[in-house]
Parts: sequence; C-alpha cells; structure tokens
Amino acid sequence: MTTKHLLVLSAGLSVPSSSRLLADRLTEAAVRQLGALGDEVVVEVVELRDLAHEVTDHLLTGFAPEALAAVQRSVTAADGLVAVTPIFSASYSGLFKSFVDVLEPTALAGTPVLLGATGGTARHSLALEHAVRPLFAYLRAVVVPTAVFAASEDWGGDAGAAGTDVASGLGERIDRAAAELAELVHRHETVREDPFESVVPFEEQLRRLSGGAS
Repeated sequence: MTTKHLLVLSAGLSVPSSSRLLADRLTEAAVRQLGALGDEVVVEVVELRDLAHEVTDHLLTGFAPEALAAVQRSVTAADGLVAVTPIFSASYSGLFKSFVDVLEPTALAGTPVLLGATGGTARHSLALEHAVRPLFAYLRAVVVPTAVFAASEDWGGDAGAAGTDVASGLGERIDRAAAELAELVHRHETVREDPFESVVPFEEQLRRLSGGAS
C-alpha cells in the first residue's frame, strides 16, 4: 500500500462557500476511489482566501511569505490536485488566478489535476473549458477529462441532497471525475528537478576563473 498526497485548493470567498462544498465532495470521492485501488491518502486543504494578503505581497515584492511558501512547496510535492474556483464574469476568480501566477512554472508539470467550479447559473459551466482547463494545460498539468461545475440549482434546498444530485447529475459527475483522478494519481510518482543540482560549486568556479590553477 502506498501513500498519496492529495492537495485541495478552494478559491471560495465566503464562509461557508459552495466552492469549498464542491471541493470537499470531490475530495471525498477521490479518497474513496484511491482506497479501492489500495492507496492511503493524505489530504491537505488550502483555502486561498486565507492567503489573499500573502499572494498580493508576493506579486508586489517577488518574495513569498512563509505561509504562502509552504503551500507552494505542497503544490510542487503533491501527487494530485483538486482545484475549485468560483466563476466571475465567465472566468476564474482573480484570487484563483493570482495564486496560480505565483507558482513556479514547473510546479504542476505532470501532476494529475481535477478541476471544479461553481456559479450562480449553469450558463457559466463552459468557463471550465475555455478558461480554467487551458490555464492548467499551460502549466503542463495532466487534467482529467471530466471537469465538474455546480450551479446553485445543483445544491437545491439541502446541499448535496441525494434527490438533487440525481436530478442534476452532480453526484454522477463527481464520481466519474474522482475515478479519473484516482487512476492517474495511483500511477503517479512526483519527481521534480532540483534547481540547485546543476549549480557549479564555488571552488570549481574559482578554479575555472584562474585558468585551472589549483
């Protein structure tokens, strides 16, 4: 049995938020599917609203405060990612995009990612395909085929109620996307290049500058 690190990013702005609710359900389904494949799962949930000031500081100064730096390291080390954003004006939220902007360009290269989004109406659902998916494709992440959008009507009067799920198909979409993510994460091994591996030691640099003299 192997242990997988699943990182969950929720960009909801309110407490509680529908984005966090969707993220939790996607995560629960993915953990269940990974368990069926024989994997243990360590889940780390990050509410991006808690990092809003740190993200802004990083954008302004170029330096990440420790809380943000710790999350950046978690993104790089994760075996899989669940990322959920609210949709504003037919695209991802500014906070969601700003966080992505402060990641290293190779942080998600080869990492399996399940995308989710929430909005007031199903008319926003295509934002997952024309905005969010291309963003992660640019980062060279491996995005699962099924992205999950949840509109207000998907939750009904009782968030996550079985009857509402059946009527909207939300539960089915969640299970399908989670199964796709689990298959990828199960086979995934996170390997990241060490940026300092090819650095020439200082003594070697001096030797070269001195023409090879010892």
